[in-house]
Amino acid sequence: MAGIRLAGLTKAFGASRAVDGVSLDIPDGEFVVLVGPSGCGKTTTLNMIAGLEAPTAGDVYIGGERVTDREPRDRQLGMVFQSLALFPHMSVFDNIAFPLRIRKTPPAEVRARVEAVAETVRVAPLLGKRPATLSGGEAQRVALARTIVMRPRAFLMDEPLSSLDARLRVEMRTELKRLHATLRATFLYVTHDQAEAMTMADRIVVMQYGVVQQVGPPLAIYADPVNHFVAGFFGVPPMNFVAGAFAADAGRLAFRAAGVTIVLDRPAEAVTAHDAVLGVRPEHVRLRDGTGGWTATVSLLEPLGDETIVFLDYGGATSIVATVDPDEKIAVGDRRRFMFDQDKLLFFDGTTGERILR
Repeated sequence: MAGIRLAGLTKAFGASRAVDGVSLDIPDGEFVVLVGPSGCGKTTTLNMIAGLEAPTAGDVYIGGERVTDREPRDRQLGMVFQSLALFPHMSVFDNIAFPLRIRKTPPAEVRARVEAVAETVRVAPLLGKRPATLSGGEAQRVALARTIVMRPRAFLMDEPLSSLDARLRVEMRTELKRLHATLRATFLYVTHDQAEAMTMADRIVVMQYGVVQQVGPPLAIYADPVNHFVAGFFGVPPMNFVAGAFAADAGRLAFRAAGVTIVLDRPAEAVTAHDAVLGVRPEHVRLRDGTGGWTATVSLLEPLGDETIVFLDYGGATSIVATVDPDEKIAVGDRRRFMFDQDKLLFFDGTTGERILR
């Protein structure tokens, strides 16, 4: 097994930079997820690590060795794609054994390694079946087994669960975490699904426009985003954003927006940016009766069983989303007061989107 290091990795297509100076250290045995919207450069980064794309600039190191100019077969990496590419005319056993036979591995060793890997990924009872008879989750396990049997130095996975239905995706996320713990291998996983990133990763790498925006553990990314983009990308329902401006209020700093004024426990000169955006997650919006806070109208409810999502309209066209206990007595059209958890408020520069008042 081996770690992966990227040094200033760049890929340009004409005047467009799909990946722009990505530097990253992935220690041996870590599960790292590259996440971001479509077109952010995460798959291109993975392809350069695998050797499927030649970088315009920068280097790739695997296990401390520079492999930038090596062919994909010489990098000893295992790659799992969105398309499983199982051979329909072969049994599960033969699909898993195929890469070993290509390398002329002795038959006794082929059988031993295939059977061992099949036990690891829980497909041993399926070895005699054909891919057409498998469920989506079973086929995904077979594709993983075919990669594992080659004993790669690290695993690269490009949205391998995207073709599965919602329930199978949840099950396979658990399977992949279990597999990672068993193999103790380096996993680099690409997805646009923030739920996959949050539940599987040791560390998340957030990308946008080919640039790494933030790297960190899942809960740190969620609770302490560095900019407006990262804050809005994570969370279901997403973070509320309220555009406004800072002003002085009796010597203290205040944030003012349509229908909302928040006086902060900071001196008025604490920030130089005037225009700003307030960010607050739905679970940090509190509904209340009586006085205090601001008044809004309940415009929509989305019951989810374990919680209810409440849409609040206030200050004209402005809307705030809150989550409440499913037993909360609330109906569309209700007039309710709301407040924010003051210690959970985030502020972003109104022009650059960078975090301020951290």
